[in-house]
Amino acid sequence: MEALVAVETLLLVLLALLVVALLRSHAEVLRRLGPPADAGGERLAPGVPPPPERRDADPAPDVAGTTPFGEAIQVALAPGGPSTLLAFLSSTCLTCEGFWRSLSAGDAPLPDGVRVVVVTKGASHESPSRLRELAPPAIPVVMSSQAWADYEVPTSPYFAYVDGPSGRIHGVGSATGWEQVTSLLRDALADYGAATGEGARPGSSAWRASRVDAELAAAGIGPGHPSLYPSGSEEGAEG
Repeated sequence: MEALVAVETLLLVLLALLVVALLRSHAEVLRRLGPPADAGGERLAPGVPPPPERRDADPAPDVAGTTPFGEAIQVALAPGGPSTLLAFLSSTCLTCEGFWRSLSAGDAPLPDGVRVVVVTKGASHESPSRLRELAPPAIPVVMSSQAWADYEVPTSPYFAYVDGPSGRIHGVGSATGWEQVTSLLRDALADYGAATGEGARPGSSAWRASRVDAELAAAGIGPGHPSLYPSGSEEGAEG
């Protein structure tokens, strides 16, 4: 009996030594590898998790699906096309109702030159007949669950701005009203201009002027708008 106890004790000691050796070996491997790297290849401090990957400036996938009338449709978003605001809406979302109405009435406060494409989920999630009632007459409506997956849409209403010349995503986010959408567009354009050097230096008078122009354009106020001339005419303002 005493011999059996001695053997078991010896086995436990050997097992403990083996575990310690494995832990030391693992620590040495980690030390040689160094801390984890971020997406850009830079080493992070120990204990700091890598930052989440940003989707801004990713190439924009084309949007393909069917219209509420059952016709196949594909919206190309390759470089060189028009800048596009993708509006991910639903026929059952209460917050989406205001966006549907504004788009149908043609009074959405968006800058000139930006086309709008409404993207809903497919027929397994949406009612085509209801979408036919909501669809704006001059704006494409694409039913595509795949597009929601491609753009990683978490909820509706959700918007993605695609820069036409580059064909890349330059702004994404949820919004409950057009004010938030236009703010998303202004920030996306300002960030893109600062990153590429194509915009005025932030804080400069030219930069402030461009921001004012963008806000006026977003509100539908452009050159020649009556609100810019108290006398009621452009000629009067020039005089």
